[in-house]
Amino acid sequence: MEPRTLASPVRRKVMKLQTPQEAIDVFWTKFTTKAPGKATTVIPQNPYTAGVARKSAKAASSSTAARASYEAAAAICRAKVEKIVKECRRVNKKYRDPHFDLEADLKLCRRDCLESLSNLNSVDNPGKDFKPGTAKRVVDIFDKPQFYIEGPTADDVRQGRHGDCWLMSALCTLSNKKGLIERLCVAHDQDVGVYGFVFFRDGEWISEIVDDFLYLTRPDYNEKRWVQFFSTDLERANPEEAYRKLYQSNSSALYFAQCRHPHETWLPLLEKCYAKAHGDYAAIEGGYGGEGTEDLTGGVASEVFTTDILDKEYFWKEELLKVNQDFLFSCSTGVWAQKGCEKKGIIELHSYSIQKAVDIDGQRLLRLKNPWGRGEWKGRWSDGSEEWTPEWLVKLDHRFSDDGDFWIAYEDLLQKYQVFDRTRLFDETWQVAQIWTTINVPWMLDYSDTHFTLSVTKPGPVVIVLAQLDDRYFRGLHGQYGFGLAFRVHKAGHEDYLVRSQASYRLKRSVNVELDLEAGNYDVRVKIDAFRLDKLLPIEAVIRKNAKRRREKLTRIGLAYDLAHSKGRIEETLEDKAAKAAHDQRVKDKALSVVKERILARRRDDHYLKMKQVMRNQKKAQRREGKREAMNAERVLESEQDNQDKNALGHDQAPMAGLCEDGSYGSTSLLEHMEMERSSSQTSSYYDSESDGSDLDSLVSLSELSERELDLQARAICDQMNNARPKPSPLQRFEDELDEFEKDPWNAAVVVALRVYHEVDDEDKTKQVIRLKVVRPNPYVDSEDDVKKSSESSKREEQDSKSKGLDVDDSAKDATLEGEVRERKKSIVGNDGA
Repeated sequence: MEPRTLASPVRRKVMKLQTPQEAIDVFWTKFTTKAPGKATTVIPQNPYTAGVARKSAKAASSSTAARASYEAAAAICRAKVEKIVKECRRVNKKYRDPHFDLEADLKLCRRDCLESLSNLNSVDNPGKDFKPGTAKRVVDIFDKPQFYIEGPTADDVRQGRHGDCWLMSALCTLSNKKGLIERLCVAHDQDVGVYGFVFFRDGEWISEIVDDFLYLTRPDYNEKRWVQFFSTDLERANPEEAYRKLYQSNSSALYFAQCRHPHETWLPLLEKCYAKAHGDYAAIEGGYGGEGTEDLTGGVASEVFTTDILDKEYFWKEELLKVNQDFLFSCSTGVWAQKGCEKKGIIELHSYSIQKAVDIDGQRLLRLKNPWGRGEWKGRWSDGSEEWTPEWLVKLDHRFSDDGDFWIAYEDLLQKYQVFDRTRLFDETWQVAQIWTTINVPWMLDYSDTHFTLSVTKPGPVVIVLAQLDDRYFRGLHGQYGFGLAFRVHKAGHEDYLVRSQASYRLKRSVNVELDLEAGNYDVRVKIDAFRLDKLLPIEAVIRKNAKRRREKLTRIGLAYDLAHSKGRIEETLEDKAAKAAHDQRVKDKALSVVKERILARRRDDHYLKMKQVMRNQKKAQRREGKREAMNAERVLESEQDNQDKNALGHDQAPMAGLCEDGSYGSTSLLEHMEMERSSSQTSSYYDSESDGSDLDSLVSLSELSERELDLQARAICDQMNNARPKPSPLQRFEDELDEFEKDPWNAAVVVALRVYHEVDDEDKTKQVIRLKVVRPNPYVDSEDDVKKSSESSKREEQDSKSKGLDVDDSAKDATLEGEVRERKKSIVGNDGA
């Protein structure tokens, strides 16, 4: 038998008996974080975010013309280009963008212009498959470069080695309405090599500047492997120049997007600027045509599934036939497919732009554009099909060629394509107002306690948009949570809603509704569906992963993240600060009063205990005093008895020593008496000391404590409590580690904006037609036991609770309705249907 060794005892897990309900409650307590919120800054001590937060809060106070943001961004962009041109001409140098230098980034193998930050545990970054050969300036690539040649058209667009068909499709869509593409590039100088563009992002236009370097597919001639290859391929007098002309000249040499014309440059430069605005080329890979059209027009996109169209006749006449007027359209198929394939020439998971819709001689036809510049529909009305006659070729101004342009019948369009991306455009007749906030999203899907209020002073058509931040321009730092948005519009204080947004399965950035509103006040209730992707890294892990080896990239994307999230920062108003100060003071006063009460209670307890002790001591002293008196009396009796006995012996004897003839004590008896008195005095002093009146005096002083002294003692205790280290949780557990939910609890938060467009008459263009406000739960309201709520506050809470009910098609709706049938019906359809 092995000898026993001394070791620490094995700690056994003791399971606490719980009811099923207690077990569920404990699970949810662990599941959700105790400190909800969202990181708003990645860059330490970022001085720029406060200004953006103030600007966002100020902009929320009023509505402006929908085009005002564009005009401001365009003016700033022109000023930037003018400044750079003047600077470059002064030093006689072409412009080189230090923030997006394609040549240096590629030659030094940084690849920050190509690859995004990765939020996966893998080593590879998004964009690792991009393999451009080199980067050169426009004037070194094109023989006769021109920004536009006969204007931008859909035929110009050729997608490169990049998955941005959604952006190319959006550009094809814009090309059908004159002026939309031209307004994107507001200034450029081809000689200096500087180009300025504007794009729409998060409800406002922004400007971006790039130089004229572009990626090429083939590397430079002087790279060793290409010298060997080319020298064995051809014998030329000047092989390097021959190589350049063959592989590195004009549009066909470009790695990414290119124009059809060999000398036209607007498309690759616009794509480059769009990539810079979003951080890198990888960030703009993959998307939807509607979102691209939004970014290029400032419109509002929504998705329409073909299976959801109620009246196909109305959809044709009122929407598709009006393409390129109030709306722009793109379409796609294979929405639920995991991998795209080709069906009768149509590519799944690929975006096509709708160029034109016609109704001629009973034929409803649409012209579509494939941004690849090749690949077409192979059914009815396709190139070379039997439907085409010379007359139809003239009527539709069509020619057969594999250029990505094709015609398709309306019936086939509805059958072969699954979804339309429809983008509404806004002109100078529209006003817009928007307001941002941050909402903590619980795991339970329900309408949030935070909502918006909308005040409309003039009746008219409105477009209401609920949007979240576009995470494309801080890709890699968007965290583990994704969000789906929904909202309802109520008349203020009404339980029934006027309209609600429709579910969006692809366009996650925003949802919207269009309706006519009367002047009045409205509540916009928000419901956010948060979902978690555990395979993604949290933001702090991405920062840790890239802080050392990609400092410049993390700084640039982190700054974009900070500026974006500062829009949702909750800025305290003067009223909020006053309410917070009053609340903090009430909390302090309450804590102080509790401490004072405890001090007084402790003193009362001490006073009671000491009083009982004094009373016990007094009783003991009284008993001892009785005993002392009895002892003295007994001694006196004994002394008298002795005297009587001595007298009985005979009167003829001489008197006892110490007793005088007059009966007084002699010297010997006096000494004995003094000794007895001294002993009695000491005994009496001993007993009296336990019942001294000073104890009573001290007891009285215990109840006499000045308010000032009490306040000082209480404040000192409160300070000690505040400065003390937090005590461990009272729940004593034997687990060595937290469970999986406590390690990484649910903590979803999203920055959202309510954006409202209102069409106004000329006479109302300068008036404030729209007012928006965020209504949040008041964290500074005390409990009903402490502060009585005003009738106005109670009424407001009652109204808020009415508009926060379940949707009418929620299975649990019936169980939540109250009152008789008439009242329950009224809560659904309102006064009109009651």
